[in-house]
Amino acid sequence: MSIAYLNGAYMPIEEAKISPLDRGFLFGDGIYEVIPSYHGKTVGFDQHISRMIEGLGELEIQHKWDHKEWRELCTTVCEKNGNANLGIYLHVTRGADNKRNHAYPLDIAPTVFAFTFEIPEPPAPNRDTIKPYSCSTASDLRWDRCNIKSISLLGNVMHYQQGHVNGDGEILLYNDKNELTECGACNAYIVKDGVVITPPLDNQILPGITRALALKVIREDGSIPLEERTITMDEVRNADEVWISSSSKELMPVTKVDGQPVGDGKVGAVWEAAAKLYQAGRFNF
Repeated sequence: MSIAYLNGAYMPIEEAKISPLDRGFLFGDGIYEVIPSYHGKTVGFDQHISRMIEGLGELEIQHKWDHKEWRELCTTVCEKNGNANLGIYLHVTRGADNKRNHAYPLDIAPTVFAFTFEIPEPPAPNRDTIKPYSCSTASDLRWDRCNIKSISLLGNVMHYQQGHVNGDGEILLYNDKNELTECGACNAYIVKDGVVITPPLDNQILPGITRALALKVIREDGSIPLEERTITMDEVRNADEVWISSSSKELMPVTKVDGQPVGDGKVGAVWEAAAKLYQAGRFNF
């Protein structure tokens, strides 16, 4: 039985209950994070918490925990759930009012919820054994504040479902200028002539923690050229390699886009080298 945290108490997740007037339930008014933890060792903890605190500030949700308090919660909820390979889900909403009103109140206590779920051990970064992804593509129809990790994920869900019904594991999204933004639940990259390229951060793109850590280890190693710049969908379709990344997936290769092979249709050597760097350095942040 999974043990969850809700507003100061730990309990079986089946017993965790919120008010139907909670603004997270009514409006998707809140922020969330997912932090991977492998036998008690988290990946990118401080970066995840900093992003969540920044998101809460963007939404003017008055919750003032610092990194130490979030660390105590994450450590405890992992211990209560066996400290295996776990994804830690953190969820803060504006809280429950006594009425439904679009204008948000300033005097209610936020709802804080956390639980864990099992995640697999990341696969070895071996291009001969890794199971690659295939992706669909679609015009990005989400809102213009994708840099905020809001619990209001309907746009992402609908896009992800587009890929799912096509038998794909993700979907690559592009804006009205035919430029790659990101995926339904991942950041995106291409490789051309040995250079790793990923779109620069702006309001169209979530500042992914795995993305940040991957770029950091690649730059520190110095053996793989790296660019952050606009990528057209023509470049995606003519790339030698395509990758996606998230906290639960780490760095993963894509070998088909819209049913067509990426490059030679095989997992690339640049992905393998970058994924090895990431796995070697992921606990150092």
